[in-house]
Amino acid sequence: MDNTMKRIILLAFMTLNIFGLNADTLTLKAGHPDTYVVKKGDTLWDISGYFLKDPWRWPTLWGVNPQIANPHLIYPGDRLTLVFIDGQPRLVKKQHIKKGVEGRIVPKDGAIPAIDLALIQPYLLQNRVVEQEWLAAQPFVLSGESESKHHIINDVVFVNANMPMGQKVAIYESGREFLDTESGDVLGREIILTASGRVTADGEVSKVQLLSNLRETKVGYTVIPVEDEALMSAFFVPTAAALDVPASVIATASDNREAGKLEVVYLDKGLNAGVQPGHVFAIYRDGEEIILDNNGQPVRAVDRSSYDNVVAHFSNDKVFKVPDVYHGNLMVFKVFDKTSLGLIMMSDRPVRVKDKLVTPANLTLKGE
Repeated sequence: MDNTMKRIILLAFMTLNIFGLNADTLTLKAGHPDTYVVKKGDTLWDISGYFLKDPWRWPTLWGVNPQIANPHLIYPGDRLTLVFIDGQPRLVKKQHIKKGVEGRIVPKDGAIPAIDLALIQPYLLQNRVVEQEWLAAQPFVLSGESESKHHIINDVVFVNANMPMGQKVAIYESGREFLDTESGDVLGREIILTASGRVTADGEVSKVQLLSNLRETKVGYTVIPVEDEALMSAFFVPTAAALDVPASVIATASDNREAGKLEVVYLDKGLNAGVQPGHVFAIYRDGEEIILDNNGQPVRAVDRSSYDNVVAHFSNDKVFKVPDVYHGNLMVFKVFDKTSLGLIMMSDRPVRVKDKLVTPANLTLKGE
C-alpha cells in the first residue's frame, strides 16, 4: 500500500465524529492561539489539539467536504489562521512562500498526515463472513512443491482449479460459524486470511506462489480470486447508525472473551439490515434486573436463588431493571450480507459478546 492510500485511509478514520450531526458545535480550547505555523513532524491531530477541546473533530474545523478524499494538503511552513464563518470556527491556511527564482518547492510526500501511520494497522483485518454453500464450491489447496505440511511466503502450492495466469488470490482458513443471538439462525462462516498469492501456472491444477503470509497455509485452505471491487474501501464517511432493531456483538476477532480499544469485533447485522461501512454504534451492556427478597432487600442476578427467579418472573412490582451501561463506540469498516466488522474506537469498559449496539447520542469516538 503506497503512502497516498495510507493517508487517505487515515483521513477517513479521523473524520469519525463530524458527519450526520449538523447541529453539533465545536468547542475551542481555552487559551487557544489565533494562528499557527505548521512544523515538520506535525500531524492534523497535533495541530487540532492546539485549538479544539476534542482534536478528533479536526475535519469540522477545516470544513472538510466528505465527498472529497483529499480535501486539504497541509505542509510545513503553512500559516494557519483561526476565523469564524457563520459563527463557527474554521482554520484557513496561508502558504509560506519563499521569494526566489525557484519559488516554493514542495516534495510530493511532504504533506502532513492525519495521525501516526502506525495506527492504521488495526484497521486492516481482512477476514470475511460467507455462506457455507458458497465456501464449499471454492477451490482449495491440494498440496505444495515443498514436502512440508505448512507453507509460507515464496512457497508454491497446488490448487484444484484452472485459474488464469497472473490472477491474484487470497487464501483463507475456515473459522467459526456465527449464529443469530436471538433466533439461532446461521449468519455465516468466518474465513480467516492466511496468505496472498499469484497464479504462476494454469491448468487442471494451478500453481500459486505465496507472496505474503499472516499465518502458515495448509492443505484444504480455500483459495479465492481477489477482485479490485472486493477490496476494503479507502474512504469512509462516518455517520450515526440508525437501525430498526439494535445490533449485537457476536464475537471478537481475536476469539478472546473481551475486546478493547482498537480491537475488532463481529456484529450480527449487515447489508441486509442496512448496515454500511462508516456506521458508528454506541456499545451498551444490558442493565441487570434487581429483585427484592421477602425482606425487601435488593438481590442481584448473580446472587438469585430459584425462588428469587420465580419472583422475578411473576412479581413485576419487585423487579427493577437498572439502566444499560455504556461501554464505548465502534465504527463499521467492512460489511457482509448478514454480519459486519467493526473497530472499537472508544472503550470505557471491556466489550463482550451480546453487548448491544445502538444509535449513538453523538459521534465522539475519543475519550477526554
